[in-house]
This record gives sequence, C-alpha cells and structure tokens, in this order.
Amino acid sequence: MNAAAAPAPPDTDATRPVRLGLRENALQFTLLIVMNVAVGGLVGLERTTVPLIGSETFGLTSDMAVFSFIVAFGLTKAFTNLAAGALTARFRRKQLLVAGWLIGVPVPFALAYAPSWGWIVAANVLLGLNQGLTWSMTVNMKIDLVGPARRGLATGLNEAAGYTAVGATALFTGYLATGYGLRPVPELIGAVFVIAGLALTLVVRDTAAHASLELAQHAVPLPTGENTGLKATFTRTSWRDRSLRGASQAGLVNNLNDGLTWGVFPLLFTDHGLGLAAVGLVKGIYPILWGLGQIPAGHLADRVGRKPLVVTGMLVQSGGLVLALALLDRPLLAGILSAVALGLGTAMVYPALIASVSDHAHPAWRANALGTYRFWRDIGYAAGALLAGALADRVGLDATVVAAAVLTAASGLLAARWITEHRPGAR
Repeated sequence: MNAAAAPAPPDTDATRPVRLGLRENALQFTLLIVMNVAVGGLVGLERTTVPLIGSETFGLTSDMAVFSFIVAFGLTKAFTNLAAGALTARFRRKQLLVAGWLIGVPVPFALAYAPSWGWIVAANVLLGLNQGLTWSMTVNMKIDLVGPARRGLATGLNEAAGYTAVGATALFTGYLATGYGLRPVPELIGAVFVIAGLALTLVVRDTAAHASLELAQHAVPLPTGENTGLKATFTRTSWRDRSLRGASQAGLVNNLNDGLTWGVFPLLFTDHGLGLAAVGLVKGIYPILWGLGQIPAGHLADRVGRKPLVVTGMLVQSGGLVLALALLDRPLLAGILSAVALGLGTAMVYPALIASVSDHAHPAWRANALGTYRFWRDIGYAAGALLAGALADRVGLDATVVAAAVLTAASGLLAARWITEHRPGAR
C-alpha cells in the first residue's frame, strides 16, 4: 500500500494567499495559456512538411518508413506522460517545465539540418519528451489553479491554445515551404517557440500549493487504505474503472486517427494534385478548429456533461474521414470539409475526456490518472502511424482512411456504453 504522495514544495510567495478559481488566478492561468501556444507551435512544425521531407528529400519509398517519425514521437510522448504524473510527487511542476523546454532546444535545428532520416526520428524522440513534460504540466497546473468547478473550461482553454498554435504553424510552414523549400526555413521558426517557452518558465509560479488546497477541501476524503501509487492508478484508469476505461480507449482512438491523418493526408492529397500551400491549408484547418472549438466545448462539458460531447465528437470525426474519400475527385474540397469535421469532432472530445478523467479521480491520485489517460491517448499517435504504414503499403491510402473511420465510430459507441457522468466534488 502506498500513502498519498505529498505534493512537491511550492515556490509561491508565503505572503500571497492561495485560492482556487479562474478569476482568482487569472494572471498565472494566462501565462500558462501563452506557454501552451509555444508548446503547440513546436509540434506544429511537423504537420505539413516532415512526411514530404521523408519521401521527397530522403527518397523513402515505404510508407511505414515515412511514418516512423510519428511512431517515435508517439511512443516517447506517451511514456513521458505516464512518468510525468509520478514525477510531480518528487519535483515541482515548474522544474519539469524547465526540463521539458531544455530537451526541446535541439528539435527545430535537427529538423532543419538533419543529414539523414535517422536524425529526424531522433529529433522526434526529443520532441516527444518535450511535449510529454511541457503539455502535461500546463494541463495539471491549470487544473490545480481553477479547482473542480471549471475543469472543462480550463482544459478547453489549455488545449485550444495548444492546438490552435499547431494549426497556425502547420499552415504557416506550408506557405514557407512553397516559397523557400521544405527545409530549413519552415523548421527554424521553432526556435522562437523554444525561446518563448523558456522565458515564460522564469515568471510562471508553481501550483503545488493549489493542489494541496483542493485536496484539503475535497468533499470526500481518500478511503482508508486506497492505493494511490502509479501501478495501482494505471490499472484503475486503464481497465478497472469502467468510465476511466471508456475515456482511455476514446483518447487512444482519437489520437490514432490524428496520427494516421498526420502521415497519410499530405501523401494522399499531393497524390491527387494539391500543392504544398493547399496541403498546409488542409493540415492547418484541422488543428485550428480543434483548438478554437475547445473553448465552447469545454464550457459546454461543464454544463451538459462529458459523455454527450465525447460520443458525438467521435462520430463526427468518423464522418470527416469518410468525407476525405467521398469527395476525392475534388481534392481541395475533400481536404477542407474533412479537416472541418475532424477539427470540430476532436474539439468536442478533447476537453470532455480530460475533464471526465479528472472527475473520476481523487485529487490524491489525479496526476497519475491524467498521466495514464494521456499515456493511452498518445500511444494512439504511434498506433495510428503503425496502422497507416502497414495498411498503406499493402492495400493503399484509401483503405487506410476507411479503417480509421470504422475504428473511430466503434470507439464512440464504446464510450457511450462505458462512460458515466460523475460530477466534480461527488467523489
């Protein structure tokens, strides 16, 4: 049996009162929002150009080889997410933010000047570590600040900032690639994101004291003897708890179709005549809508519940994948409509799933529960890339998109069966 891990010592000023709430912590919340713009921008560097760098610059002929960078990113980010929850018991959230940004420093330069494809894959290992630490900490810190009543809105704002930046960067790199080539100019804008992220870590304050305050005020005390360790929480979140299981599988499949389209869509639409700018538009619309849509979706999740948004969002994503193929004789229209549906569907799902996991997890083991959920969610990137590579090499890109549509719809139905509403403060 593991006792509840004590939060790491806060770095807040002892004279500054600790209060929960969005308005009460507006400045720190805003700084974390801006930081997550930099977090999302760094990964957005890869959305348009890197699959094409593999096929056109390095001459890779196997789709599995091209998608290997997504596998490296997804696996590394997933395991870092899992470790991040446990690390918060030993280190301040701010310390983990700094570590994540330092790890990310070489990424834009490796993408810009890599002499071989292996360097690109190695850069994605570093990117996965960076994203796992920085994105995990911004999520946890915002949830710490606002308390239980506004989790949906807090996570919606956090993910909106990150994924809007992903989309805007994907769009911008597509236009830069049109004028300057696939490398190095589009990738070097990542240096701006790294510098901004490191600078913001100097002014943002740690939130361990806020997490401790919520734990002290929690309506239901931790049951005597409940194991809060990583192993027990991993089992509880992955399988034993029905709702947490439903959220974990939905997160995995959501990112599976994202990882699949990340690799497949640039190749699919260039094969049907789209140029780099048009592909950048398609790849930009999806995460921009995914990002901006999470603000109303997060607020709605606080009002109508998590489950309706999760189920509807998964089905809308499935429809978006179908649209990509149904209208492929007009590839720009197909790409735009598919991106709109995928973006809106994912916007519904993302904040609702994080809020649902937070609802069902006691504050004493919530960081580990979120880490476990984010582990399964981001394993989806690797699973999507592996599925895409295996199917595309054997049955073609079209059939690969069909498979993703079927899996996404099935996941939505499983979420409808497994997830139950659990209002904040009830646990």
